[in-house]
Amino acid sequence: MVHTWSSLISTLFLLLLCITGLPLIFHHEIDELLGYDPKPEIAQPGAVKRSIDEIARTALAHDPGRVLQYISWDKDEPNNVIAFTNSKVDGDPDATTLRAYDAHTAKPLGPVGGGPMLIFLKLHVDMFAGQPGKLFLGAMGFLFLVAIISGVVLYWPFTRRLSFGTLRGKSRRIAWFDWHNLLGAVTIAWALVVGATGVINTLAEVMLGQWKANELADMVKPYAGKPPPVHLASLDTTLANAHKTAPGMNVSFVAFPGTPFTSSHHFAVFMRGDTPLTSRLLKPVLLDGETGEVSDARDLPVYLKALLVSQPLHFGDYGGMPLKIIWALLDIMTIVVIASGLYLWVVKRRKHRSHAIAGQPSLQPAR
Repeated sequence: MVHTWSSLISTLFLLLLCITGLPLIFHHEIDELLGYDPKPEIAQPGAVKRSIDEIARTALAHDPGRVLQYISWDKDEPNNVIAFTNSKVDGDPDATTLRAYDAHTAKPLGPVGGGPMLIFLKLHVDMFAGQPGKLFLGAMGFLFLVAIISGVVLYWPFTRRLSFGTLRGKSRRIAWFDWHNLLGAVTIAWALVVGATGVINTLAEVMLGQWKANELADMVKPYAGKPPPVHLASLDTTLANAHKTAPGMNVSFVAFPGTPFTSSHHFAVFMRGDTPLTSRLLKPVLLDGETGEVSDARDLPVYLKALLVSQPLHFGDYGGMPLKIIWALLDIMTIVVIASGLYLWVVKRRKHRSHAIAGQPSLQPAR
């Protein structure tokens, strides 16, 4: 009963997540193919990168009347500098414009992150319903985990009587039942990983709010009541000070004062390591928005580290194209498992209904 209803309640939404998640596994490649992930020209040997202040001025000139929220660097394309602009510093994330700039020339390369992949991402993350949509999908992901675990408990004794991979051809229903169990067994570890990381990802805003209310609030306590800076410090000076505070690390992104990742008075420079694992983990360095001087720097709490590790793992973004292909194949198998489970439930319901009708006394007069 637990397996049946936990599966049925979440079925349609799990199909949505699996179908939208499939192209998102290859979103970098698809965006590049469609022109939504522009690449800079190959820099000449010895070429000097432009200052970040110049790139910031260029970004504001291309979006007059808007303000900068973030500037980020792609770890796989360090010569791409991406500027986030909005009508106000704490504006609606859906109103943010992303443009890429060449780090060596400061020339605009084009918009980033638009196109069909953005639609797939919104459907996959929150179904265009914001935070309530995220939490709802998180609940569906939790039911998915319950369905997996209860399915193992329910069918493990049965499958022990058969050799692994046995496919009986007695009827269509039995054949689909065997395929359902086989593919479910093959994908179980992957489904648990993807389901668990998906649930964690839906809590990102909740975790960020917890961090702001505790760790960040403690970091900015000496600046309580201080107004937002009227004139912002040089970004190049700010980044140089952040590098001194976290030597050996690279800048992931800069959050401007007033954005959700910092306080109203501070720049937050999020640094990352240079190994496959540490490049996913961030260390925030808070710097005075007026002077660029370091105010504080602390490691993120464990729950945010778990979130940062789970985000790329959810889409198989750790091992390059081979892992992405494996993730895609397992995603397709999971779609078959979900669809076959729904088919088996419908067939079972029809069978029970037909038996119930056959067992009813006839209302026709005897002849």
